[in-house]
Amino acid sequence: MSTFRRIYRDDIHAHLRAGSAMTLVEALPEKYYRDGHLPGAIQMGHDEVREQAVNRLPDKNAFIVVYCANTPCHNSRIAARTL
Repeated sequence: MSTFRRIYRDDIHAHLRAGSAMTLVEALPEKYYRDGHLPGAIQMGHDEVREQAVNRLPDKNAFIVVYCANTPCHNSRIAARTL
């Protein structure tokens, strides 16, 4: 069973340093992804998740971290709930 919880920058940084198996999904439009993103992240806009997730995120038990620009940005919350 999957769970949904908030994760913070320090937690993500710790997982990256530890080499944890984690899928990073940037929920911003592609133009922002091209400007810069976390290492290894894939881009999937919050409005693209429903049609793309089944092919791009096939492991339903994977540790997936969805992020966006900043705390006021809701794209990651929308994308995570859609997943």
